[in-house]
Amino acid sequence: MGTAPVFASVSEAMDMVRAGLAFVSAADATELTAEEQAETLRALERANSVATAARTSVLGAFTAGKGYSTDADYSPRAWLMHQTGITQGESGSHTAWVKRAVRHPQLYAAMAAEEISESYARTLCTWTDKLPADKRDEADAILAEQAKAGLALRDLAELAAEILARARPDEPDPDPDDGFDDRSVTFQTTFQGAGVMHGDLTPECAAVVQSVLDALAAPAGAEDDRSKEQRYHDALEEAMRRLVAGGLLPERAGQPVKALVHISLADLIRLQGSPALTEEWIAGVRARWAARRAAASETGSDGGAWLDGKAAEAATCDASLTPIVIGDIDPGVLEELVRLCVHLDRLRHDGTPDEQDGPAPSLREVLEQQVIGAAIALVSGPGGLAAFLRRRQLGTRLGGRSLPLDVGVSTDIPAAIRRAVIERDQHCRFPSGCDQPAAGCEVHHLTHKADGGKTSVQDCILFCFFHHQVVIHRWGWTVVLNPDGTTTA
Repeated sequence: MGTAPVFASVSEAMDMVRAGLAFVSAADATELTAEEQAETLRALERANSVATAARTSVLGAFTAGKGYSTDADYSPRAWLMHQTGITQGESGSHTAWVKRAVRHPQLYAAMAAEEISESYARTLCTWTDKLPADKRDEADAILAEQAKAGLALRDLAELAAEILARARPDEPDPDPDDGFDDRSVTFQTTFQGAGVMHGDLTPECAAVVQSVLDALAAPAGAEDDRSKEQRYHDALEEAMRRLVAGGLLPERAGQPVKALVHISLADLIRLQGSPALTEEWIAGVRARWAARRAAASETGSDGGAWLDGKAAEAATCDASLTPIVIGDIDPGVLEELVRLCVHLDRLRHDGTPDEQDGPAPSLREVLEQQVIGAAIALVSGPGGLAAFLRRRQLGTRLGGRSLPLDVGVSTDIPAAIRRAVIERDQHCRFPSGCDQPAAGCEVHHLTHKADGGKTSVQDCILFCFFHHQVVIHRWGWTVVLNPDGTTTA
């Protein structure tokens, strides 16, 4: 029997593990025989089980000691996402194993000993979770032993069902709330905006959902060749549309949709004399929209949906529209602005002969006009060219007042500033990498109002509840907004 290797530290052991896996991944698998390939695959699954057990052990201690708070994160899941570069779903999978290890020590030990795979252990945990705590360990031990002996998953399911059925007669009357804590619905958007939904519904919720879908999913006629699954999808969409259109959602005031219409200053300028947005503009906006939608699929949206094209036209047909004029810095214009300012400064202070002879003042006026024109082209405020062009070019529907870009001290944060801050930040701006969407964030004064901080777009920033209320206001962290738009805590 071999002797277990001795390591000087955990980091040394991890280095050897990574080196071994790197060797396998770099090897030319095509040079292996089928038997060698099969054994490698078996070994990797055993290694995955041990790796899961090791991660669970370390993560459990890390969670108990609240090690994540050292990096100003609010949970181990958030820390895993921000510090190890994994997705939200994967971080949830890792933290779920910490809870499973406590509830199912027998299955956890079998996985750590390479007796069952991680996926088998996870599935068995799901089955025996329904058992009372005093009977769970015994059931887990039986199932782990049978899985180690090679019993197929289907046979293990039958054995688990039999154990569960035999346990029921000894139980008291069923708890009416049994299973209620396990209710859940998850909804995520894919990279291209499609939705993926999973749910674990209570019997009451399942009955209501079933009745609604059945009522709205009936075939629409002989020409309706949709599958049952497609009709259920369309029924769900129809149910949601009716709920929204009926004004039954809170804080909607009977308006089904609120659309934030993004219009860049450069696009408004190009619209002089043009009755509609050009195809070039549409292509550019769609590209930017696709990027935002892809980001929202990973981090969550701000409570709205990112739509473009015909889908956006349909959604905004009966919508409350809020125009938002945006502008981008044009480096070429900025360079010209600097050149003009330098030239004008020389005329004012160098005492050139032209200035003494008389023509210089008219030249200075020309330069001042050019400076003003370049400044307008660089970026426009609420009273500048952007608002003028929007009112003149986009008609009365989008011709309302512009959103203010800066407002002085106020007892609260006006809705216009709140919208502008949300539009600019999109998610929590704490520099740890928190990506809580705007819908779960609060607007914070970088300089507290008690210390003379102003309520303006420039002096306000978006933070999630944890980073705002706990990290900043309770733990005393200070956040600085850097000139380049980044933040430092």
